[in-house]
Amino acid sequence: MLAFRNEALIKQAAVLCRLMGQRQLPSSNSGALTQSSTRHYRSKPTHGIGRYKHLLPPEAPPKKKEKPTSKEIKASSDSAYGTVNLEVSGYDMTLVEHYSQYVHNLCNRLSIKVEESYAKPTITKEVLLLHEQGTKMFVDAVLTTHERVIQVSGLSATLAPILMEVLMMNQPEAVQLVVKEHTESDFQVRFKGRPDLENLMAQVS
Repeated sequence: MLAFRNEALIKQAAVLCRLMGQRQLPSSNSGALTQSSTRHYRSKPTHGIGRYKHLLPPEAPPKKKEKPTSKEIKASSDSAYGTVNLEVSGYDMTLVEHYSQYVHNLCNRLSIKVEESYAKPTITKEVLLLHEQGTKMFVDAVLTTHERVIQVSGLSATLAPILMEVLMMNQPEAVQLVVKEHTESDFQVRFKGRPDLENLMAQVS
């Protein structure tokens, strides 16, 4: 008897739960009760969900990077050089690029501090040819010079001859290597000049 009563109570509770969970509206045609298929949460605005940036404080605008006007030049001592430029130049960009990479890797292996490695602006020159009979000149060839600079510092006086000897032994053909002390003019050559802007600045001043 107890088992039948429990089953009856469970069935009644299930029916009540179904009736409570369903929303029934009278039908306009037959008067029967039907379940509503409308979803009320669809009418609520959800366009602001997930946005949080308006809650954060406003960020300061990024500062514009200023063009460097000069660079500190390290002075040489009795046992070591200061800032030295290893300039590699040539007409074939592939040879110049590979040899500059070799110089950079060799300095790293010999524990020579490389300050930076950069490329200078490309220089283009035209070779003009003059006919034997006539005064008109025409372009015979265009020579494009590529240059890379490996800047090192703290090169010891005892290691410098060894480094120069190794670099000259592995220097490829048609590639020129120049070793010189870094100066302020070498830093300014890195930037491409703008003659029109310089003329306007001269007229204003």
